Amino acid sequence: MAQDKLWGGRFDAPTDKFVEEFNASIDVDGCMFAEDIAGSRAHAKMLGRQGILSDDDVKQILQGLNDIEADIENGDIAFTVALEDVHMNIEARLTERIGAAGKRLHTARSRNDQVATDTRLFLRGRCIEILASLHKLQAVLVQLARQHADTIMPGFTHLQTAQPVTFGHHLLAYVEMLERDAGRFSDAAARMNRCPLGSAALAGTTFPVDRSFTAQELGFDGPCNNSLDAVSDRDFVLELLSACAICGVHLSRFSEELILWMSAQFRFIDLPDAFCTGSSIMPQKKNPDMPELVRGKAGGMIGGLVAMLCTVKALPLAYNKDMQEDKGAVFDAFEQLAGCLRIFTDMLPDMRVNRDSMHAAAASGFSTATDLADALVRDGVPFRDAHDIVGRSVAFCIEQGIELHRMDAAACTAIDARLNPAMVGKLSVEDCVAARNHIGGTAPEQVRAQCDIWTNQLNAQEETQHA
Repeated sequence: MAQDKLWGGRFDAPTDKFVEEFNASIDVDGCMFAEDIAGSRAHAKMLGRQGILSDDDVKQILQGLNDIEADIENGDIAFTVALEDVHMNIEARLTERIGAAGKRLHTARSRNDQVATDTRLFLRGRCIEILASLHKLQAVLVQLARQHADTIMPGFTHLQTAQPVTFGHHLLAYVEMLERDAGRFSDAAARMNRCPLGSAALAGTTFPVDRSFTAQELGFDGPCNNSLDAVSDRDFVLELLSACAICGVHLSRFSEELILWMSAQFRFIDLPDAFCTGSSIMPQKKNPDMPELVRGKAGGMIGGLVAMLCTVKALPLAYNKDMQEDKGAVFDAFEQLAGCLRIFTDMLPDMRVNRDSMHAAAASGFSTATDLADALVRDGVPFRDAHDIVGRSVAFCIEQGIELHRMDAAACTAIDARLNPAMVGKLSVEDCVAARNHIGGTAPEQVRAQCDIWTNQLNAQEETQHA
C-alpha cells in the first residue's frame, strides 16, 4: 500500500500534499471530539450487547476512549491534517493504544452516519447554550423595561415621529423578538434530535445492530427512520443557520437604534465607555463600535445561511463531500451569535437613558395628532373628516411654529367649528400614553403587567433548565 490512510487499501499512489490539506476538516471539526467519543462509546456498547464485539474488546475500547478524551482535554494530543478529520484522528489514536480492538470499533458504521451523529450532538449542546443566553438578555431587557415603564419617547414609523410610547414598551418589543428566536432554536433542536448512527454509509448495515439502544444512550428521541435521509439530511443545519440569521437581524435592528439614539441628533442614550471606542484623530469622539460590530456580524450569519442553501440545493442522495462545508458555516454562526448576545447582555444594564431628551422629542413633531383625531371621532365627527381637520391643524401649527396643544380657541374655530379647544388642551404625551391601556398597549400600567408576566416566565424557564 502506497499510503497509510485508514481507507487507503484501494489506492496505489499517495495523496497529493495540497489535496491532503484541502481535503482535511480537522481545523473545523476538531471541536467535536467529545461528541465523537460519546458516539463511539455508545456504538461500542451496542456492538457488545449485540454480540458483534467481545466484552474484552468493548472494555478496551471504552477505556481507550476515556484516556484519549482526557488527553485531548489536557492538551496532550495534537490532531494532524494527515488524518483528515476528528473521527480518523481519534480512531487512529485508539488503534495505536489498544491495537486490534481499536480497529474493530468501526464495525457496522461509516463516517457518514458518524459525522451526522456527531454534528447533531454538538449542535444540540450549542442550542442549549444559545437558549440560556437569549433568556439572560431577555431578563436584562425586562428589568430595563420595568425601570422605564413611565419614560416617554417618540415612537416612529418611516423614522418619522408617529406617536408617543414608553421606552419600557419599546424594549419589550425586543423581548418578544428574542422569544420567537428561542422558539426557533427549540423547534429546530427538537426536530434534529433523531439518531443517524447505524445507517452506515447510506443503506444500513448487514450486522444486527440495535439502533434504538444507541439513540437512547446518546439522548436522542429515537433513530432516524430512513438510512439515506439520515446520512444526507442537513435540514437541521439550514434551520439553525436560519435561526441564527434571524436572531442576528433582530440584534442588528436593535444595534441600529442604539447607534441612532446615541448620536448628537437624538441624545436619547449614552452607552458605557467600556463598550465604545474613540477616534485616532478626533478627540471628542465616542463611537458605538460594539453595536456597529453586532450589526455587521448579522451579515456573516446571513451569508452562512445562503452559502449552505446553495450547497445543499444540488446534492443528490446520499452523502457528498460538499457537506463537509456545513460545519464551518453553522459553527461560526453560533460563535458569532453567542458573542453578540453577550455584548448586549453586558452592555445594556449600564446604558444611561436621557429621559428629558426622549420626552422633548416625543412632545414635538405632532406625535399627539392621532389622539386629537380620536377625540373628534368620539365627539361624533366621522374619522375621515377628523383626519382632515387635524391635518389642517398640523399645517397651521407648522406655519405658526407651535405644537398642537398650543392652539387657542380662535385658531381652533378658524380651522373648523367642530374642533373643541378643550380637546387640544388634553394632548399631553402623558395622557396619550396612558390612554392606550389595553393588552399590548404602551400605557405604563400595561408595561409593568407585561414585565411581571415575563419575569415569571423567565424564572420558570431558568428553573426548568437547572432541573
